[in-house]
Amino acid sequence: MNKDWHSDHFCCWQCDKTLTGQRYIMRDDQPYCIKCYEDVFANQCDECQKPIGIDSKDLSYKDKHWHEQCFLCNMCKVSLVDMPFGSKNDRIFCSNCYDQAFATRCDGCSEIFRAGMKKMEYKGKQWHDKCFCCAACKNPIGTKSFIPKNDDVYCATCYEDKFATRCSKCRKVISTGGVTYKNEPWHRECFCCTNCNASLAGQRFTSKDEKPYCANCYGELFAKRCNACTKPITGIGGAKFISFEDRHWHNDCFVCAQCTTSLVGKGFITDGTDILCPECAKARLMAQNS
Repeated sequence: MNKDWHSDHFCCWQCDKTLTGQRYIMRDDQPYCIKCYEDVFANQCDECQKPIGIDSKDLSYKDKHWHEQCFLCNMCKVSLVDMPFGSKNDRIFCSNCYDQAFATRCDGCSEIFRAGMKKMEYKGKQWHDKCFCCAACKNPIGTKSFIPKNDDVYCATCYEDKFATRCSKCRKVISTGGVTYKNEPWHRECFCCTNCNASLAGQRFTSKDEKPYCANCYGELFAKRCNACTKPITGIGGAKFISFEDRHWHNDCFVCAQCTTSLVGKGFITDGTDILCPECAKARLMAQNS
């Protein structure tokens, strides 16, 4: 050490025993005999709790130390020297024991995820790439789009086949929009008048025998006709009409045949096919008797 001592002065820094002709170890530029060095500086083995002497190999991991022969799996006791291992709760395990005890498992096959395996995750569940499959067709979904239903996932095609809303007329899937009639879904373009096939989406319509008709077709086919103007009386939109002895009138058409005064809510007299206000009926009667 580029220094000179009397032979009886070259001593252990700790116990003062002579080191002449003995093995020693330098620490912080001071010499120590083997025993003192091990007592003061040697690491304690985490397995056997004994010091790791200078003649033993000191294996360390995260501030813990082991003799080479003590560096073992906590479960199967196989040596971990030069082997991959994992740690859990300050204990060390061989890769097989660690996987069996602690590794995340696939929600599909219950097997563990090993290093390098691709993992699919959704809502707290995890699958191997090959296990993340459609609940219906069982084909792997991979990176394709999918739709969840209860605890299962489905590819888009199978979801449409099993659960998607279908048009009551064409039976095809309603992907956007649509209308509901009598609790049944329809494409807007499929919801048409039974007679003329005109679209009824957003239009006024009525029904006959559970079938929808536009206002024009319903009036032409089924509605009463006004005795005055002969046009259909549909009643759509709350339109009011007058009925008398199997004859019908629009409110606006129910007028005196002679003076055209509205007779809605008033007394009237019939004369053949004519309806007359009392004054005109009286005048007609006097003219006939004169």
